[in-house]
Amino acid sequence: GTELDQVFIGTCTNGRLEDLKIASEILAGKKIARGLRLIVAPASRNVLLDAMREGYIDRLVRAGATVIAPSCGPCVGTCNGVPSDAETVLSTANRNFKGRMGNTKAEIYLSSPATAAYSAMLGHIADVREVQK
Repeated sequence: GTELDQVFIGTCTNGRLEDLKIASEILAGKKIARGLRLIVAPASRNVLLDAMREGYIDRLVRAGATVIAPSCGPCVGTCNGVPSDAETVLSTANRNFKGRMGNTKAEIYLSSPATAAYSAMLGHIADVREVQK
């Protein structure tokens, strides 16, 4: 699959409690790929608090994720995860267009939270069907 520099799990559309649960279960007891950045942005403060209470945030951080405050920052490219030139990012955002995450020279791909979590572990865009076999 396509090699990745960064994986972003979150946004208002894919940062819900159930999304963080899925990602944390996939990454439980595992580590993200060496050299890869995994950024997680819960959809809201309430989701963040619930995910903390359920242990999802702890599992994600132990796997190597950086959890940021709920915001639109990475999705719209204003802060927390703006990719560098020629970097490749897998994002759970709901839209993609040139410059979406703040850099027109980065490659951005979209996926589900499950695909993003598996891909963060492997360091490349994963086919969940293959990983689950």
